[in-house]
Amino acid sequence: MIRTNDSLPCFDVGIPTRIVFGAGALEKLARLPFPGKRCLIVATRGQSIRRTGTLARVEALLVGRGIETILFDRCRSNPVLEDVEEGVELCRSASVDVVLGLGGGSALDCAKAISLAAPNTGSLWDYVRGGSGKGLKPAHKPLPVVAIPTTAGTGSEANPWAVVTNLATREKIGFGTRDTYPVLSIVDPELLRTVPADFTAWQGFDALSHAIEGFLCTSHNVLSDLWALEAVRRLAKSLPIAVTDGGNLAARTDTALASTLAGLVEATSNCLSAHSIEHALSAMRPELVHGRGLLLIAHSYHAHLIRKGAAPERYVALARALGRSEAEEPADFLSALGALQTACGLRNDRLSDAGFAREDLPEVARIARSSMGHLFRGDPVEVTDEDVLAILEHAL
Repeated sequence: MIRTNDSLPCFDVGIPTRIVFGAGALEKLARLPFPGKRCLIVATRGQSIRRTGTLARVEALLVGRGIETILFDRCRSNPVLEDVEEGVELCRSASVDVVLGLGGGSALDCAKAISLAAPNTGSLWDYVRGGSGKGLKPAHKPLPVVAIPTTAGTGSEANPWAVVTNLATREKIGFGTRDTYPVLSIVDPELLRTVPADFTAWQGFDALSHAIEGFLCTSHNVLSDLWALEAVRRLAKSLPIAVTDGGNLAARTDTALASTLAGLVEATSNCLSAHSIEHALSAMRPELVHGRGLLLIAHSYHAHLIRKGAAPERYVALARALGRSEAEEPADFLSALGALQTACGLRNDRLSDAGFAREDLPEVARIARSSMGHLFRGDPVEVTDEDVLAILEHAL
């Protein structure tokens, strides 16, 4: 994490991932340096990468250059510890030397988690920091990871973070080290053209949240600010088009680039307690799509921070990046955010629409603080447990 004085910029940034971006970039997998010969391909349980032929293309490109592939397609949306442990067993038994995540953020995060746990003893949770994780230092470096995203949301291709849910303890925790950055990421916007409209919108708001939170976080720096504002601009311009016209390659390119830029923001700044709260929500309801969960609380969360006087100049800058060039007040950010939500065809869902009741909220607040409490330290104003409850009650 990098702290900075806006008037005297300073930073220490080293991102070891080679990112190959652009329409048709997947074909470069045939000749790019590849960090292994026995590759575990990690995918989710859905059928989209089969239906679109993406899985077959990746397998053919690898086999064509003499790389053996083993498929692990047991990862759930919002991957859970049991998925990771199953993948680790396969990884070890097959003597895998490289892990490739193919799909959305769940597949990429699961790939990172498997790569960390496979060369080390014990459970993945032994190496997770936060909550009930033991926070041990791994004795061995992770296996190299290659990331090929087929959605535009998490930005996991550009940062070291992975998020896994422990169903037994109802904890959803993000973790990572410098060694869990992907070695290689291939971001091909053509792979996004078949993503359904609702998922396109929710994933876009995930990327938007990463950019907004990283811009507001006390760990922001001159580089993360540049990437964050550019990500917000591109999403404001192109996410509604990608939702309504999924085949529009220019719009898909903008959203893919915004997601990667927002992933770089996560690598160089950090998220806010909004992510702690959402992780608690989807730890209690694992079927809740992460981007949708963030959207359910976004207006209530940022309205609460604005009322507490958080970062007024930065909220104005975000409003302008969202297209409100005349913005002068932090409240303009809220109206700009709502306008983008409407343009993407997303109705004003409430937490109650996702199955939450008032009696659930104290437990959500408790999990948010206990499992991902470190994110509260980056908030631009103090967010107390009482604040979290107020935010949740307003969003209910």
